[in-house]
Amino acid sequence: MSDALFDLAVIGGGINGAGIAADAAGRGLKVVLFEKGDLAGGTSSASSKLIHGGLRYLEHWEFRLVREALAEREVLLQRAPHLIWPLRFVIPHARGMRPRALLRIGLALYDRLAARRLIPASGELDLTRDPAGRPLRPEMHSGFSYYDCWADDARLVIAAALDARERGASIRTRTPVTQIARVGDEWRVTASSPVGVVTVRARALVNAAGPWCAEVAGLEAAQDRVPKLRLVRGSHIVVPRIAGADDAYLLQNGDGRVVFALPFEQRFTLIGTTDVSVSTPDDGFLTSAEEEDYLLAAAARFFAQPLARDDIVWRFAGVRPLVDDGTAKASAVSRDYRLDLIQPPGGAPLVNVIGGKITTFRRLAEAVLARLAPTFPGMGPAWTAQAPLPGGDFGPGGVAGYRQALLRRYSGISPDTLGRLVQRYGTRADLVLGGAQSDGDLGPAIGSALTAAEVLYLRDHEWALTADDVLWRRTKAGLHIAPTQRAACADHVAALLGSSGADAP
Repeated sequence: MSDALFDLAVIGGGINGAGIAADAAGRGLKVVLFEKGDLAGGTSSASSKLIHGGLRYLEHWEFRLVREALAEREVLLQRAPHLIWPLRFVIPHARGMRPRALLRIGLALYDRLAARRLIPASGELDLTRDPAGRPLRPEMHSGFSYYDCWADDARLVIAAALDARERGASIRTRTPVTQIARVGDEWRVTASSPVGVVTVRARALVNAAGPWCAEVAGLEAAQDRVPKLRLVRGSHIVVPRIAGADDAYLLQNGDGRVVFALPFEQRFTLIGTTDVSVSTPDDGFLTSAEEEDYLLAAAARFFAQPLARDDIVWRFAGVRPLVDDGTAKASAVSRDYRLDLIQPPGGAPLVNVIGGKITTFRRLAEAVLARLAPTFPGMGPAWTAQAPLPGGDFGPGGVAGYRQALLRRYSGISPDTLGRLVQRYGTRADLVLGGAQSDGDLGPAIGSALTAAEVLYLRDHEWALTADDVLWRRTKAGLHIAPTQRAACADHVAALLGSSGADAP
């Protein structure tokens, strides 16, 4: 691969980088993507796992962002219906928070900013009668409901990367870029791969490194154009399912922020997120005790079931690389994206990608390719809006029809196992199952939510190299393993992968 010429080199294997690589490859460009660690190893696996318009962004007058995101809910629901599905959100009304009239107006606008075909409309709730009121404190009598979508964020990145590879892109994980340099009308990109130094040439370069965008941009000699980012940490905690909390809840805080409480992995509740400014990416991937207390206190204001720090079974944080617009409060910084095109006369173009949301990754990719269109006049047209992601090609019967067909073809395998495989892999579940006719044919169970056959599939098809790749990103099987058994299960997974049980440095 050394010294090979590509049309486009992409740095960063999060949702934006994977989406750009897939879009470009589908338009006929020769593409290489470099990721320094694992795909979705940073912010893209540490989100609140929502495909949503961002109801609270209306308060900041970000109507274009909300409209675009709302429209994308419908597009992504059709592209990956196994990874994304509608979820009802409940807003309990509390004294001293946003007035009822303001909430009613905001939800009406949210319903109408983009066409809805698959997403129900909002409404008012009597929480003394609706089941959604059962887990709440008794003083919560009324509220509102609306719909957004839940998503498996890390698996969405994997699906985009698979899409890119199946369309001809080269995906290089564990290959950090160490140098970028313009040489006439080309870029020379040097990276350190597990087997040695790799150097490629590219006609254009996209820096989609997320929180490390400025660091990557700084590898080039013209450092006066290094983008300025606002790094904001968002922390989350996971607790056993709050009794009765089978809907999602939007909880209003006295500081003006909102916190989500989301049903998660069948038996858990995910609570997040925070907005804490940090100086470097390294500061942003560990939760703080203060943030955990903040989230527990937010839940305590609304839910009858008391929660304590000992109830936390998992915690994670991610860094949002936002556009630095000078806003004082981290929670008020725009979640919109900015694309900086840097191209000296006669030189190769560089696009720095700053900000963005997982919801709008497809539209962001289209925008990047539009900026690069003059460099690639023969490039094909936009195509991603109508194309299912790998695993999402269910046909007229949809997910339910495919699941039923799978139950008939694999009658000796438990419905729970088959249902889990469909939810994770969609129509690629057949690749995992292979010739298996019974649960025993899938190899030893690793905890209650993973089999050896899955681990081998993830190794052979989805770039999984470590136990963390498998247990905490491509699946959340680690959450379903008792803490006392996690080390042994990680060792088992590592042995199947033929690697160490920890992330590579």
